Amino acid sequence: MKLTTRGHYGVKAMLDLCCQPPGVAASVQSISQRQNIPAPYLEKLLIQLRRADLVRSRRGIQGGYWLARSPRTISLGQILRALGESIPPLPRQTPNADCPEDWVAFSLWRRLSAKLQSALDEIALEDLYFDARSWQAARGQDSNFTI
Repeated sequence: MKLTTRGHYGVKAMLDLCCQPPGVAASVQSISQRQNIPAPYLEKLLIQLRRADLVRSRRGIQGGYWLARSPRTISLGQILRALGESIPPLPRQTPNADCPEDWVAFSLWRRLSAKLQSALDEIALEDLYFDARSWQAARGQDSNFTI
């Protein structure tokens, strides 16, 4: 599975918000600069994430976005679905009735797709955050969090 730009930027923005103390807002401009995401595009993504109840927002001079709940309760699957990402369709939607091998391949792809979706729902934002931090530490990078 390959993420589109929308999915990649959305996950980057959510990981960036993990660095914020609970309830402390991060501006679109600050996230945009840290993660190198165009601000207008980021704003659209954050609106989608807000509609999915994954982030909260506040307007005004002290405004911005923050996680709606703990990163351990937000899954990668939830983030991707909020942004309209999906697992690509099966290679063959309808098996050939005269070919038993088609039915086996169809069944296999259907099961693999279900397992992939389940795996995405089991990966917490918190897990991704700690994985990225560990990777940065192993490379000797500072705590400035960009992915």
